Amino acid sequence: MTMRSILLGSAAALVAVSGARAADAVVVAEPEAVEYVRVCDAYGKGFFYIPGTETCLKISGYVRYDAKGGDDVYSGGHVNNGSDPNGDGTYFKRSRAVVRFDARSETELGTLRSYIETQFNYDNGVNKGASLPHAYIELGGFRVGTTDEIFGSWTGYAGDVINYQSGQSNQISYTFTGGNGFSAIIAAEQGSGSYGAFDPVTGLPIAGTSRSYQIDDYMPHVLAGAKYEQAWGGISGVVGYDSVIEEWAGKVRVDVKFTDTVKAFVMGGYQSNWDDSTAGKGLNWFGTWSGDWAVWGGLSAKVSDKATVNAQLAYESEGTYSGTLNLAYELVPGFTITPEVTYTKFDGLRKAVSVANGGNDDAFGGMIRFQRNF
Repeated sequence: MTMRSILLGSAAALVAVSGARAADAVVVAEPEAVEYVRVCDAYGKGFFYIPGTETCLKISGYVRYDAKGGDDVYSGGHVNNGSDPNGDGTYFKRSRAVVRFDARSETELGTLRSYIETQFNYDNGVNKGASLPHAYIELGGFRVGTTDEIFGSWTGYAGDVINYQSGQSNQISYTFTGGNGFSAIIAAEQGSGSYGAFDPVTGLPIAGTSRSYQIDDYMPHVLAGAKYEQAWGGISGVVGYDSVIEEWAGKVRVDVKFTDTVKAFVMGGYQSNWDDSTAGKGLNWFGTWSGDWAVWGGLSAKVSDKATVNAQLAYESEGTYSGTLNLAYELVPGFTITPEVTYTKFDGLRKAVSVANGGNDDAFGGMIRFQRNF
């Protein structure tokens, strides 16, 4: 058999096989297009486009562990009495997980933003469940939802110490932001939380009683504030009217940046008719201090690439004063350890509350916080 005969025979066989199997051919589907997540750098680091939309989303949060010991530096007594109310007390421990969702997009009316923060706490062996400290919508300068009360947040709270309290409230606000460092805000709040009523004769809290900071008619708590921020620091002020007890309060704060690593602030607050508040009228939603006025001062110094020292002093006109010192140390990027100590000398109403809680006229407490941010 010649080579030509072999080639012709092979070709014929291939044609025959192909023809026989043509009816059984499998059609392979076209692969679906894959839409990869795109980075959104319009609003800073961490944002990405939600696939199929022009909305940018950032997911962040932290996991925190706090351990406190000693006295309650706000209201006296032990931070945790434990199972023996007459004992020496024990640690107060809290584990917390926080997840934040920040979604933003551009519209013809400005940036549309929705912000959610969910919080889960486990305190002293008890699961406290979930809470919603922040949930609001912003469009342009308008905001509606719940978040920290503006009287505290607008002026920057009271420095970088842990032991500072601020409330939460449903609110509606508008913020004007100028191009020269000036901004201003007007707002209405519902208020939240409660406190014990006071004996109009002695001025002491009455056990088992409760009064609310929350409004009880259609008149909200109202606020207005302004601030001016520059490279050297800034000046801010806020004033609020409590519609429940029909009194007002105001604060002014000055911040100074001495260097890139050292900054300080001083802040003063005043509330109207404090004596009437403790004589049965009720406490001011905005005036969280005891007395007509109070003053705070703080210093923050970055002493190394990893460590920052923060200190604060506070004084209330009824005679209570307090000092706090902490060291925030970033062990590795995203993980910070902060030990803190606070001493408080009580007087006036705070002294009466401390004694009622089994404490003395002063309190000394310490804590350590471990926090991993992501």
